[in-house]
Amino acid sequence: MKDLPEAVRKTVQEQSKGATLRGLSREVEKEQTFCEAELRVNGHNKDLLIDSSGVIVEIEEVAALNALPAAVKATILKSAGKARIISVESITKNNTIEAYEAHVSRAGKKSEIKVGADGELMSAEK
Repeated sequence: MKDLPEAVRKTVQEQSKGATLRGLSREVEKEQTFCEAELRVNGHNKDLLIDSSGVIVEIEEVAALNALPAAVKATILKSAGKARIISVESITKNNTIEAYEAHVSRAGKKSEIKVGADGELMSAEK
C-alpha cells in the first residue's frame, strides 16, 4: 500500500471497507500502468483495476450462474457443453456490465468462455 500513488491508495482504502484485501499487483496494459486490488467481499472475490489517478476502470466480480441474464446463461451452458463450469465473473466498465467470463474444465484442461451482456458469444478457448 505504501508504494501506491496517493489517489490509488485512497480508492483501494474506500473500496476495501468491509472487505478483505487479498492482494495488490501492478499490471501494464497498452503501455499504461494499473493497480489491481483483489478483494474478498461477502464471501466472494472481486478484483478492481485502478488507473494511476485512482479511477476504477474495470471490476471483475464472481457471479452466480443462476443469477445471470437468461441469454447469457444459455450461451455459457451451450458453449460449455459437457465441461464443468468452475466459476463465472461479471466484467464491469464505466458502471455497466459489458461481459461475463465463465471458467470451465474439460478433461482436466481449464479454459474460458466470454459472453457479452447481450448473450452473444465473444470468445471460447478450447
